[in-house]
Amino acid sequence: MRIMGRPRALVAVVAGALLLTGCGSGPSQVGAAAVIGDRTVSIDQVQELINKAVREQPIAQKLAGEHKLDVVGRAVVSRLVLHELLVKAAEKQGIRPNYAQIDAQLAKDPLNGPVPADASNEAQAMTQVVARVRDHREELTDTYLAQALADKVVPNASVTFDYTSVGLVPDPTTGAQVEGADAKKAAFDLARQFAADPAASAKRLQADGQYLTSLRQRAAQMGQSPESVPAFAGVGEVLPAAQVGSLAAGPLFGSPVGSAVVFPFPNTPRAWFVGMIRQRSDQPVATEQAPELDAATKTAIGMRQTQPLFDELGVRVNKRYGVWDVVTMNLAPDEDATQGLVLSPGGSGRTQQ
Repeated sequence: MRIMGRPRALVAVVAGALLLTGCGSGPSQVGAAAVIGDRTVSIDQVQELINKAVREQPIAQKLAGEHKLDVVGRAVVSRLVLHELLVKAAEKQGIRPNYAQIDAQLAKDPLNGPVPADASNEAQAMTQVVARVRDHREELTDTYLAQALADKVVPNASVTFDYTSVGLVPDPTTGAQVEGADAKKAAFDLARQFAADPAASAKRLQADGQYLTSLRQRAAQMGQSPESVPAFAGVGEVLPAAQVGSLAAGPLFGSPVGSAVVFPFPNTPRAWFVGMIRQRSDQPVATEQAPELDAATKTAIGMRQTQPLFDELGVRVNKRYGVWDVVTMNLAPDEDATQGLVLSPGGSGRTQQ
């Protein structure tokens, strides 16, 4: 039985993999999984890494058995797109790899070993799988470049923005608490309205800020702490990257001035942040002692620096692999699965692809 079972399993794997290379709309270049400026990620490259993952990684084998190789495919394409963007971002900043340091890491090879099939966080597990099936020196070089970008950008970067939220407190006009899919739709619609009419957005954001002030005053009059009312809106907020840790890895620090942004409200998954980017600065900011960033956070902050290049280089991703999610900086299965939007003034944007 075991001899017969193995061919069936392999057929299932190959059949699942072939679904990822079938016909479909996408970049004009034949055989392209993604096009990044003058660089192309081929479907063959992607398929080779998918096959390697299935051969070597238990969690990929599990996904193959569940006919979910599309998850692996999205992770592979996402990582290869980010690689190309990262190389360009480092070049623009004049950052070169320190190969002596990279080769010292490679001698210990932290990317050896399988990712467990029972990993609790599938997205993180897929990132680890792709890191292991790629060329390890190239993967470690990407990590070096991302962290070097963070080291260069974080000390001086700051962003000024106005914001409101959906789902954090009851709607001021109806008193209703919007939740779940309705909250997401309302937040996305509001971001589109902000992008289409920046003047109207300023009025709405000002009004929501005043509403927050009135609620906090009411709380104080009732003997409660004003901070018992969550900060669901604000105008003229300034965030120095050096003081906000992982928030510096988010779309606030990658989006252009004048754009509308929406993403899950920090530390509150049921609510949505909707804001307008008012100003960006790379001048030194007087702040308190900056907290030490761990390696993963530094890498994520560095990766965020590639966000503007997605539009600048006109990145196109073959739709069979999904759509680009600017918040997670990865591919999502479809637009409904994305975690946010970044829209330029007038309502246009290439947040999804």
